[in-house]
Amino acid sequence: MKSNLLIVLVTCLLVSCRGFGQPKANDINADEIGSLYFSKVDFTEAKISSAPYSKSLNLHDDNYLSIVFTLSKPLIKELQELAPDLSEEELLRKGNFQFSYLIDDEKIYVENLNTGAGPKTRKTEALRQVIPLITPERINFWGWFMWQRFMKMGGGVDSFTQGDHTLSIEVRSYLETDTLKVGPLLATGNIAVTVPKIEIDESMVPVQKIQPNSGWKISKANYDRDKIEALNRKIAEGRFKDINGIVVLKHGELLIEEYFNGASRSSLHDTRSVGKSFASTIMGIAVEDGFIKNEDTFLKEFYDLKSYKNHSAKKDSVTLKSLLTMSSGFLGDDEDDESPGTEDKMQATDNWVKFTLDLPMHKDKVIGRDYNYFTAGTGLLGDIIHKSVPDGLVSYADKKLFTPLGITDYKWIYTPQRVAYTGGGIRLRAIDFAKYGQLYKNKGHWNGKQILTQEWVEKSLAKQVSQDYGGIKGFHYGYLFWNMVYTINDKDYEVSFSNGNGGNKIFVFKDIPFVVVITASAYGKLDAHTNVDKMMVDYILPAILARQ
Repeated sequence: MKSNLLIVLVTCLLVSCRGFGQPKANDINADEIGSLYFSKVDFTEAKISSAPYSKSLNLHDDNYLSIVFTLSKPLIKELQELAPDLSEEELLRKGNFQFSYLIDDEKIYVENLNTGAGPKTRKTEALRQVIPLITPERINFWGWFMWQRFMKMGGGVDSFTQGDHTLSIEVRSYLETDTLKVGPLLATGNIAVTVPKIEIDESMVPVQKIQPNSGWKISKANYDRDKIEALNRKIAEGRFKDINGIVVLKHGELLIEEYFNGASRSSLHDTRSVGKSFASTIMGIAVEDGFIKNEDTFLKEFYDLKSYKNHSAKKDSVTLKSLLTMSSGFLGDDEDDESPGTEDKMQATDNWVKFTLDLPMHKDKVIGRDYNYFTAGTGLLGDIIHKSVPDGLVSYADKKLFTPLGITDYKWIYTPQRVAYTGGGIRLRAIDFAKYGQLYKNKGHWNGKQILTQEWVEKSLAKQVSQDYGGIKGFHYGYLFWNMVYTINDKDYEVSFSNGNGGNKIFVFKDIPFVVVITASAYGKLDAHTNVDKMMVDYILPAILARQ
């Protein structure tokens, strides 16, 4: 149930990297130095040699693709020329290969390979480099992940339009010190790529008519229908996979409602960590009702922390606010598989609260300042709410949130102790997730009633804790809501959003009158969130902004 927004950018860089054949100098063909070759051989069955080098690739039908190039000297020697004063250890810590991908002579993507990718011998001894890129199934090798990043996040899939293309790959060395230093060209080669036409069901392309009995007033506002139909075509073609629903509200009225891949208005969507935001909402209501004093209350007010493992004065300083903002300082990070406090490790136990409270504290993280994506902490909030409100979390949420919003069709997932799981365990219809988003757009007001205080809404959507995700503009975290900026035609649009694994989103825009819900089931896929970002930037936002 992990949220997968941009986490893959870190995970794929840290993945274990094994070598696929690293011949020494006496194994190389000197004539190959400087040239990069492509092979479609199944490397799991046969050794790649010069005989089957390929000059063409069918992007849809060919199952394997590897690149092969031979260096005149090991990579470490190239790095030494970039910084002669650095030790071998420093060079390996700061440098590696740089790969540039060109389609039809246009540079599409450049990757400075993470310095941890590949064993040391590949960089200090090997001359002939064999790197698998395409396989029928995922493999735990950095070349496969690099190709996925190029295709799915680096522009490859959009540049490989139907027809014939030329793919070129260039290899250099790079070193990241105070500045980025890039070495001379080490190898280059190209291959002809054919992209066959994708046959689709053309009935999926037109904008879907909003059906009766939505519970919403239907918006009469205009929007660029051609843009939405272009998006629908991409969904039909599989460019944006596993998209299940799109709902757009404008000024609190239903503007767009579309479903795909067997989903319908009645479908309950498993939006994973979107459910975390609901923990914030119910906490805010419980604070207003006086069942919880405020978000500055210490965790120790709800649990005898001394009775759990790894008790410390620092753990006594954890507040509800720090759990709401993912800055509690617990040694738990869902973005690091080696972390002792991941959601997967928690869910392998029979008591998720005990698992969480037994965790040690991070020795360096500052409570309330330093962000870590810590799902287990969100589960604690649900347990705290459950023991604090009358009749438990589920009954309270139904009475105070779902019934006022007119939401009757929903489903909770439960912890082993039969407490509703607030780490990502609520399923609703897409059109009801839109109600939830509109509640925040309305600053907590709904049909003449203040369900949630305006103050709590503002705190929830505020920039409480900063995040660093690859330099993305304006990335922050609030009270279990994310915050970022989309840029369209050089204009910035700030948005707060709920976010869940698979590409699930509830967007609440700050300065424009829109709420957008996207439900998807691309769970664990590398491009789940980047696909939604591209849908928003290239299609949905241009469509709804065009006719304001």
